[in-house]
Amino acid sequence: MVLAAVVVLIDAANLRESDDALGPAAAPTLIGILLGVLGAGLGWQGARALRTPQAFDLDRRRLWRLAAMVALLIAFALVLPLLGYVVSSAALFTGAALLLGAPHPARAAAYGWTLAALVFLIFDVVIGLSLPAGPWGF
Repeated sequence: MVLAAVVVLIDAANLRESDDALGPAAAPTLIGILLGVLGAGLGWQGARALRTPQAFDLDRRRLWRLAAMVALLIAFALVLPLLGYVVSSAALFTGAALLLGAPHPARAAAYGWTLAALVFLIFDVVIGLSLPAGPWGF
């Protein structure tokens, strides 16, 4: 995250100047600063956690869950152009919730579909940015 913050801050510094109170570099600079602060905090927290004796206690379930989450993200990136944002994101949100321990699979699926549809509607209708549409038009 700290490396991403450095890249974002360098890119923000290279944006064109503006006479406006908030130029085009305002949002990337804020995001870069937040990324840097969060990254430093997480690094400090991780360094502190490494000092505990249980820091290296990795069980297989946690590693499988991590591998499944990475596979889910890769699958999302692969099927997004084919199935569109709503279907792909609903599957991603539902799968992530289940991998993180959601107790009710049907409720997790309902939340996943609802969140994906709401985000699609906000971007498409309110903001006017089109997200990838699948064969069904959404």
